[in-house]
Amino acid sequence: MASAKVTSSNIQQENRSFREEQNYLSQLSPCCWQIKKGFVPNMRVEGRVYVNDALHSLMFDELKAFSSSKGVGGFLPALKQVANVAALPGIVGHSVGLPDIHAGYGFAIGNMAAFDMDDPEAVVSPGGVGFDINCGVRLLRTNLDLKDVDPLKEQLAQSLFDHIPVGVGSKGVVPMTAAELEEALEMGMDWSLREGYAWPEDKEHCEEYGRMLQADPAKVSTRAKKRGLPQLGTLGAGNHYAEIQVVEEIFDKHAANKMGITRKGQICVMIHSGSRGLGHQVATDALTAMADAMKRDGIQVNDRQLACARISSEEGQNYLQAMAAAANYAWVNRSTMTFLARQAFAKQFKTTAETLDMHVIYDVSHNIAKVEKHWIDGKLKTLLVHRKGSTRAFPPHHPLIPVDYQLIGQPVLVGGTMGTCSYVLTGTEKGFRDTFGSTCHGAGRAQSRAKSRRSLDYQEVLANLNRKGIAIRVASPKLVQEEAPESYKDVSEVVDTCHAAGISRKAIKLRPIAVIKG
Repeated sequence: MASAKVTSSNIQQENRSFREEQNYLSQLSPCCWQIKKGFVPNMRVEGRVYVNDALHSLMFDELKAFSSSKGVGGFLPALKQVANVAALPGIVGHSVGLPDIHAGYGFAIGNMAAFDMDDPEAVVSPGGVGFDINCGVRLLRTNLDLKDVDPLKEQLAQSLFDHIPVGVGSKGVVPMTAAELEEALEMGMDWSLREGYAWPEDKEHCEEYGRMLQADPAKVSTRAKKRGLPQLGTLGAGNHYAEIQVVEEIFDKHAANKMGITRKGQICVMIHSGSRGLGHQVATDALTAMADAMKRDGIQVNDRQLACARISSEEGQNYLQAMAAAANYAWVNRSTMTFLARQAFAKQFKTTAETLDMHVIYDVSHNIAKVEKHWIDGKLKTLLVHRKGSTRAFPPHHPLIPVDYQLIGQPVLVGGTMGTCSYVLTGTEKGFRDTFGSTCHGAGRAQSRAKSRRSLDYQEVLANLNRKGIAIRVASPKLVQEEAPESYKDVSEVVDTCHAAGISRKAIKLRPIAVIKG
């Protein structure tokens, strides 16, 4: 289908009935759907979306509503976004949608795509990373059991709430000067280690070892730094949280043992946060710069939200270096909150974090673009892999995962919604082949924040958590309905889809007993 000669604005797409749209979709397996070329203009590769029977109706209902409205108003459906990404220059393999997929800015959240760095036309798109650069999850284990913590969970929840600043306008408790921020942006967790906020072994169990070496603080704007300076060591709001969790089920005993999880009832701590206002500003700055680059280089996209630049261009390189600095900030942020969580537990149990065995199991990124080696058509290629709302899931024996996880594969941390279970998965060879070593990152929204605010009562949401025996501390109670379990897909169905598709394996199920939110 020929496209109009457009660069930074939307390419006009044909209005089709839902029945006509379905002609471009076919089920390849119980958990995988194909998006054929022609679903949107200019597709260079096909799309692949992983959903099971319990999840696929949400995806199709969204497309049906879009077709009925003839594309007027609202978000593009996630299926259309996956297909629009498949039309970007330099994409290889497939544009992949994971089971937690839902509409986002440019890329759907839960969409990953890889671009050939040897192709001079290949692009990098901030929409493929997201505004919260290196939003991610960290999991700590302890040697405590439910019987140790349950009588104290209200006090522990309060202690965590007192130690970790939360909420939209929260400010960090770690003193930091502008010069120290520059160092943190460049050094990532090496800065945390030097300043005494991290243990040496924390780095070993962190994606990229907590530091992207291509980071250049000079490429981060003054406005971004001003936003980030007071926020280091803060949780933020939205879907970010700190949770005290209990091991409810162990699916893979060997993998769990390697992670230090030896029994049901063992207590863990999960921290979910990102790069706060600094990362958001980095993305905003890049989108502005790339709009001009697209006009200059004649880059055509189906959706103006897919603003992008050639990877090799000045704008592309500036973004990748600033994004890496924001990613380093996020790792420092989670390291600082780890330090504060260890303090809270040590204070409550009148001992040390070391005595409580509060080691990092792993730290994963959900919103990031990274240079990786993958096989394409029998050739080893250097690719820029965009993962937005998706998690790296490398297989056993991959050189980029820690020594102690070499036999089981990289741990994958899948955070649940407020009051629901979370999971630990491991990467697989099939996932490395089929999805560039990527899997789901969480539950994925089932309805918009605005609809959640209209349809749910925050007091009832809090009462439901209380009935489940979950201690909760929130900075903004009226915002909790946005994050209620009813607003999200069933995380167990999401995880089961990835497991059934073979792109990752279930290892551990965790249940929250205390939730801290902004």
